[in-house]
Amino acid sequence: MSEVQARRTLVKSPPELWAKLSDPESLREHLAEFGEIRITRTEPERTVAWEGEQVRGTVTIEASGWGTQVSLSARIDVPEPPPPPVPPPPDPVEHSVRVVDEEVVVDRNLVTSRQPQDIPAFIRETLQLLRVPSRA
Repeated sequence: MSEVQARRTLVKSPPELWAKLSDPESLREHLAEFGEIRITRTEPERTVAWEGEQVRGTVTIEASGWGTQVSLSARIDVPEPPPPPVPPPPDPVEHSVRVVDEEVVVDRNLVTSRQPQDIPAFIRETLQLLRVPSRA
């Protein structure tokens, strides 16, 4: 939502400006950039409240020196965008696990072992995978 305000002093009498502001057709012409509007409330000789589809505001007149001060305030209601649609859940994926109870297991480039006692076998298989000649 944003609010716009403007204030100008016009060299016209308050009754002359009131005649234009209080007339729905005349007000529509002056506020055409806001779209189709309608008068919702008036305070005679002073204020006109109006609203449109996504905007509402007031025009106020007041005698000022050599003319009339005209104040316009408008609140523009920008609708919130709808939330994005919720994506469907992914298709279920079945995983299979094969448990192997051996001191060392080699799966492509992965070498694993079960416990600290299996470290010598783990190192042997790792060196073989890296193709490092043994010292034995």
